[in-house]
Amino acid sequence: MLVRKAIITAAARSQRELPLQTLIDGEGNKKSLLCVLIEQSLAAGVEEVAIVVFPGDESSYAQAAGSHGSTVRFIPQPEPRGYGHALHCARSFTKDDPFLHMVGDHLYVSTSPKPSAQRLVELAQQERCSVSGVQPTRESLLVRYGTVGGRRVPPRSDLYRVETVIEKPTPTEAEQRLLVPGIRAGYYLCFFGIHVLTPLVMDILDRKLAEANGKPVTLVDALAELARQEQYLAVEDTGRRYNLGDQYGLLIAQLALALNGRDRSEVLSELVELLADRELTASGGGAAS
Repeated sequence: MLVRKAIITAAARSQRELPLQTLIDGEGNKKSLLCVLIEQSLAAGVEEVAIVVFPGDESSYAQAAGSHGSTVRFIPQPEPRGYGHALHCARSFTKDDPFLHMVGDHLYVSTSPKPSAQRLVELAQQERCSVSGVQPTRESLLVRYGTVGGRRVPPRSDLYRVETVIEKPTPTEAEQRLLVPGIRAGYYLCFFGIHVLTPLVMDILDRKLAEANGKPVTLVDALAELARQEQYLAVEDTGRRYNLGDQYGLLIAQLALALNGRDRSEVLSELVELLADRELTASGGGAAS
């Protein structure tokens, strides 16, 4: 199983401008979030990338993709029928091939030498199955994420065989159906936002969209069925995800990139000076006039 294709979804009305935002990467280069995600895909071994966009956004996305604009495929989602439908819009692109998937409004910053997308692709190719990145997440945040239940795959302590998938469960539902042996009390395994998926996911989405009669279809529902039909793994990701749609999301994402890059010391010094100035002002001090 070779993963040579990637899909980045960016068609939601409320999120369509986020991938176009400009950041300074760890090497000091100015580029869009979209460009960062494309480059993370390519670094994972992907050769072809498709971006699912809102109709009419193709030209602005091609511009934001920079030097990759002429080689990336842009696929419009003709109607807002949910996350699962957005992914399914790239059905003709993936055909019968496995693919890497990332959402276009999140920045992923790895704390290890190997980026998150590359780590998932290598594991999926090794195990020949779908793999999703997950992180232990406290129950108060479950309303934000799809969550999985399953069991550890020995001898590893960070790998799980997925048995159940639920979209934004309540704490009570999670306690009843998503407890994972070995995870500390009050925490559950929530999606990190990066997946490597087999072609079966598209087959499942085919059927669910046909049955939905125009109603929205979620990706989580398809992943829940995937777990019942074939081996599906989840691996803990030690990196960080930053949602640019959150309040101050762009600012925090930029800081994360800077603190993980070559200018870390300079940025830290500026932050310390800024905090010191604020503390001095709050205490009523300051330079004499």
